[in-house]
Amino acid sequence: MSDQASQDSNHHLIHIRLDENSLARSTPDVEKERAIAIYDLIEQNSFIPFGSDVGPYLLDLAIVENRLRFRVDREGGQFLCEHILSLTPLRRVIRDYFSVCQTYFEAIKMASPAKIEAIDMGRRGLHNEGSEILQQRLEGKIEIDFNTARRLFTLICALHSVRGR
Repeated sequence: MSDQASQDSNHHLIHIRLDENSLARSTPDVEKERAIAIYDLIEQNSFIPFGSDVGPYLLDLAIVENRLRFRVDREGGQFLCEHILSLTPLRRVIRDYFSVCQTYFEAIKMASPAKIEAIDMGRRGLHNEGSEILQQRLEGKIEIDFNTARRLFTLICALHSVRGR
């Protein structure tokens, strides 16, 4: 991140909307994770659309024709940019992440602390992998830091779940 951007507190998200048509019903655990990701993302993020010198930003996330859509507006609703990304590079990690999350949520009910910790380490590893892929896919379009990428990956997983993992 450039020194100027890191000093400019206007380069951040102040609102995230997940397309309701892209969301599926989910478990309370997934709903909780989604709400926490949105809250955490709004509280602290670094989000710099390429070529933008003024923020803050509103983000609309959706899946449109099996592609991930990032629509970015400035505060007040002025359209800034839209990026459509293929989900293909993320599909395997999202599928594996869902599988490990399911195992994790089942394990916390009855497994030993050591087993839960091992599963959670695997879950975090997949989450990190998905976050790194997301940062790469947005390169030259939107600059985000790693923690912002992690929270966005959680929300992308929430959107992707409607498409049948």
